[in-house]
Amino acid sequence: MKRKALFIINPISGGKKKDGVPELIEKHLDAAKFEPIIVYSDGIAHAREIAKEAVNKFDIVVAVGGDGTVNEVASAIVGTDTILGIIPYGSGNGLSRFLGISMNAGQAIKNLSSGSVETIDSARLNGQPFFNMAGMGFDAHISEVFSHGKKRGFITYIKSSFEEVNKYEPQLYRLEIDGKVHEREAFMLSFANSSQYGNNAHISPNASVQDGLLDICVIKKFPLWRFVEMGIRMITKTADKTKYVEIIQGKTIKVKRAKPGPVHLDGEPQIIDTDILIEIVPHSLKVIVGASFKSLV
Repeated sequence: MKRKALFIINPISGGKKKDGVPELIEKHLDAAKFEPIIVYSDGIAHAREIAKEAVNKFDIVVAVGGDGTVNEVASAIVGTDTILGIIPYGSGNGLSRFLGISMNAGQAIKNLSSGSVETIDSARLNGQPFFNMAGMGFDAHISEVFSHGKKRGFITYIKSSFEEVNKYEPQLYRLEIDGKVHEREAFMLSFANSSQYGNNAHISPNASVQDGLLDICVIKKFPLWRFVEMGIRMITKTADKTKYVEIIQGKTIKVKRAKPGPVHLDGEPQIIDTDILIEIVPHSLKVIVGASFKSLV
């Protein structure tokens, strides 16, 4: 029997046109194995609504977009037997890259039939799912600034970062990680399920989406002249070797900060209060991975 696959296309993710995606699906998807249906999302949370309706009706739901689109689709199917597929079309594509999925759309479509299905961890921040990375501090601030801009894409994100880095001051956080209290002044906090933010920028090189743990990355304020060095360290997977990055693993994290402010879940910003609860949800999402993904299971 053919497997029923629903493709949910976000037409605006990553600032990339997707007019040719249906043709790519027709060309590269194995017609002997799949019966595809293609739909388009048309606003915030619409992809989640579509995916929720697809549970128990489709074998695979494919997110065509960036990490935000992946988050919406995965949030609807997490904890079910419905399988997530990804065709990366975002600015960073952090989870896609970590899972070994090709950035070439045609190859990613072919991978839906050739790739294996793995069960990975998800996480929750105040009850809201995330799958790649959540954070607060500078990166959440940049996500908030970025979300109000007219242009998308990696270059715009980097430009915003350089414009804001001198203005942003570190904050004091009280972290309770699996019952143990840590107080840290941090430029930003990242809660890493995978190792990277996106664009192969690895903040926690040894993170795994299958170990039942989150890597809490405490990034301390560093001199502006080391900004480029930190970028190089992330690309070369040595960010954990600098004195400006501390990584603590845990399952349940309670965060208290002085005032409300932005957080991001898989790059999508929102404003929340001072008290935050982050939890790992082990082995909760089925996803098609690429050939280079190294499974722990």
